[in-house]
Amino acid sequence: MTNPRTVDRALDDISQRTARPVPQPVAELRGAAVRGGGRTLWSGVDLTVRAGEFVAVLGPNGVGKSTMVKVLLGVMEPSAGEVRTLGGRPGQHNARIGYLPQRRSFDANLRIRGVDVVRLGLDGDRWGVPLPGRRRRADQAVVDEAVELVGAGAYAHRPIGQCSGGEQQRLLIAQALVRRPELLLLDEPLDSLDLPNQSAVAALIGRICHEQGVAVVMVAHDVNPILHHLDRVVYLAEGGAVAGTPAEVITAETLTRLYGTPIEVLRTSDGRLVVVGQPEPPQQHGSRHAAG
Repeated sequence: MTNPRTVDRALDDISQRTARPVPQPVAELRGAAVRGGGRTLWSGVDLTVRAGEFVAVLGPNGVGKSTMVKVLLGVMEPSAGEVRTLGGRPGQHNARIGYLPQRRSFDANLRIRGVDVVRLGLDGDRWGVPLPGRRRRADQAVVDEAVELVGAGAYAHRPIGQCSGGEQQRLLIAQALVRRPELLLLDEPLDSLDLPNQSAVAALIGRICHEQGVAVVMVAHDVNPILHHLDRVVYLAEGGAVAGTPAEVITAETLTRLYGTPIEVLRTSDGRLVVVGQPEPPQQHGSRHAAG
């Protein structure tokens, strides 16, 4: 007869051998707070971002959404709490981070090719002519890989000024990805795009995040284009913050508690969220989040 203790030990051994290790955090904020202009922008942020997770930073204008990206990059210091990026202090491992700042427009007459814009993410910090020989061929292969990853091969050799807004944004995302980062920080990448391009770019970022294992932290005004791709959200209010899954955070109860005023969260027949109440006027969620 088999000894039950022997069976238990065997099951424990199997469990230990087959258990997958939990990935190390790519970014961590513990009780983090930031002050600016003589006031607290946000405080009490507790967030862990792991490889392959997609996190959105949401909230009204002026509450410090872009500031959170700057804190993760080490450009700004938190006024309280602890922040770690890629296992070290913010700014220490920025070579392993891809960063796309708020959208910049390109002059229609700009002749630089899209592929050259992508290459700037790889060698834009180096002076002089491109290195010859094997290094140059290797760099070209990496640039071509990034271009294909974002589906921009058909127009990457056009002048960037002749590309559409959605095409330009894909090329800029390729620029941020060209060094194969572990963390991708995107500051309002859907801003100024029409709805079809918002959906297409959001789907692209979600695919890269979950298939390539890149952690993504995106500042957004409107959660709807990215809602189905998100793992978690951080919702900021003046002086405060709350983090969790979209289902936990974007609720009437949670937002009412965060803002200290009645908020309603409704869902339309096509699945879009609508936030109604002060400090925002009635609107579809995040349609520029007027105000605070």
